[in-house]
Amino acid sequence: MCVVKRAVKYVHGYAPEELDRLVGSADTLQNLLHGAIAYPAGTLVLEAGCGVGAQTRFLLERNPGITLVSVDIARESLLRAQAAIGRGACFLQSDLYRLPFAPASFDHVFICYVLEHLPHPLDALRALAALLKPGGTLTAIEGDHGSAFFYPETAEALAAWRCLQRLQLQTSGDGHIGRRLYGLLKASNAKKIRVAPLPVYCDPGHPEMMDGFADKTIVGMLKGIEDEVLARELLAPEVWRKGVQDLIALSKSDDGTFMYTFFQGVAQY
Repeated sequence: MCVVKRAVKYVHGYAPEELDRLVGSADTLQNLLHGAIAYPAGTLVLEAGCGVGAQTRFLLERNPGITLVSVDIARESLLRAQAAIGRGACFLQSDLYRLPFAPASFDHVFICYVLEHLPHPLDALRALAALLKPGGTLTAIEGDHGSAFFYPETAEALAAWRCLQRLQLQTSGDGHIGRRLYGLLKASNAKKIRVAPLPVYCDPGHPEMMDGFADKTIVGMLKGIEDEVLARELLAPEVWRKGVQDLIALSKSDDGTFMYTFFQGVAQY
């Protein structure tokens, strides 16, 4: 594994619980996120921002015969990905803005949950687009935290959820980037663009979604930012903790619902 060292700020942190959350969330959403992705055997695919390899597994399982290069800036995440995936992919530690590949090297690029954490997402898209062969595609998947709504809805739960959006803006990210995906791809000079919403709906009739998404993914994200939210005094501690508890109760209730929308953009260059 080649190494390029550079400090990185990831709003959710790199605690073991956060890395486990990423893997669990990918399991829950694999059909939603990967159902329309089909890379032909023999193609060279770049996974930009692979993290712990949560999506890497499904890229390999659902697209047999591809050659996959997976890059990330966080060494700890890459080591975990490499341990989980083995030799199925080539792992590289590098900065997405300055990847060490020649122009027009790849057939396809896949990037998931990464642009929202970057201070300059358009620059990253342009750098990735330059690595594509003529006619190659870039698939980007991003959430939009402003798309979430839930029942029961309490003032404290809403305030806690908004803290995630506020914190991300303060740490060079954009939790609303899903709604910007078309514009970013257009500005990256894509020739063809297709953006589609990927809605997630949870209720007690779908217990696997209530557990895997409403609880472990959504509540898990909030638990991961608690120390920073309180340190920055974004919300009074008692309000924050009640808001998180209200969302936990929602995920365990017999009438709670949660809705969230991801966006998948496919651009051809």
